[in-house]
Amino acid sequence: MSSTTRLRIGVALEGAGWHPAAWREPSSRPADLFTPGYWVDVVRAAEAGLVDFVTIEDSLALQSEEHFAPDHRTDEVRGRLDAVLIASRVAPLTSRIGLIPTATVTHTEPFHVSKAIATLDYTSEGRAGWQVKVSGRPDEARHVGRREFPTDIDLSDPAFAALVTELFDEAADAVEVVRRLWDSWEDDAEIRDVITDRFLDRDKVHQIDFEGRFFSVRGPSITPRPPQGQPVVAALAHAEVPYRLAARQADLVFVTPKDAEAARAILDQVRAAERDVDRAATLEKPLQVFADLVVLLDDTNGDTNGDASGDPAAERAADRLARLDALGRPLTSDARIIAGSAAEIADVIADLSALGYAGVRLRPGVITDDLPRIADDLVPLLQQRGLLPASADDATTLRGLLGLPEGIPSRYAAANAG
Repeated sequence: MSSTTRLRIGVALEGAGWHPAAWREPSSRPADLFTPGYWVDVVRAAEAGLVDFVTIEDSLALQSEEHFAPDHRTDEVRGRLDAVLIASRVAPLTSRIGLIPTATVTHTEPFHVSKAIATLDYTSEGRAGWQVKVSGRPDEARHVGRREFPTDIDLSDPAFAALVTELFDEAADAVEVVRRLWDSWEDDAEIRDVITDRFLDRDKVHQIDFEGRFFSVRGPSITPRPPQGQPVVAALAHAEVPYRLAARQADLVFVTPKDAEAARAILDQVRAAERDVDRAATLEKPLQVFADLVVLLDDTNGDTNGDASGDPAAERAADRLARLDALGRPLTSDARIIAGSAAEIADVIADLSALGYAGVRLRPGVITDDLPRIADDLVPLLQQRGLLPASADDATTLRGLLGLPEGIPSRYAAANAG
């Protein structure tokens, strides 16, 4: 199977899992959530299961059941480690899987993001990505203290729509600055010649001189050009404005169709956004679209049928979901929730692939239960159906693994050559 046409599969990591009660399961490791060992184990399990990449959730405020405000719950996981630092810790202990941490651009300078992701690309030897996140939460703004957002948010207010547009325009400029900083060193800028006493060729380190509405950044970066040149940029998008951000600046976009009809409509909307921003003029490849799915899988207990039918003691995913829902807040999501057998989930993934999706990003309901079932039950089924290769891809970079162009020269090198 060609690495440029096959389905790709990612896993989104969020604490103990995407179900609010995931941490209460016997298999979960709530005491380990803030330890490096937990994250190393989880990412290694995904890599062993031939998952192509993991994304790591992050934000600048405590998790909340409210979209724009903190809550007062004490029966759910609250608190995080920094996603970029988790990825950097995991990177030397993995060898193939892509690492895509989240970084919020609304309150983080693009210069800082650029060197952090470039460093991750070095520590992972070319497997770094970055999920761009925008924040309009007042509590996040108060943590930084340099801007304010309204506390009484009316989604129907034109002022809210204007704020959203501004935040995503700012994010697009932030990504542009980051991309330019990654290009500010040419690939061969470091000479390291002891005899001539020259470590650096100054002519190959460039000021980016970005002047925009939101940022004025001179450059260059303090970190040499990343091994991939341009690490992979991803974004989660639910509507026209974020689709346009992804079309302007991202390599991957994660979307949240609830059914087949929505999946078709979203693809059309993303392609329309690409045309609107004239993506073909600035980026070489069409945007890769991944569908997000929240998944809870049947406990097969080794049953080859891919469901719980072979063992009366095995718990069906639907029963497990009902049991977890009864423990506190029921699971709700922006993405489609599927609780069932590996075969049922494989059917949904096959349908998405047939529609033209580049892949899926799976959000495990309970990481310690559902990630092993993704690896042991779902991935083999997808391999049997020809949607995934029978063995690990031989690509050495995340760009290569995703079929994105590799070896792209610095824009400044190309300008000088001209």
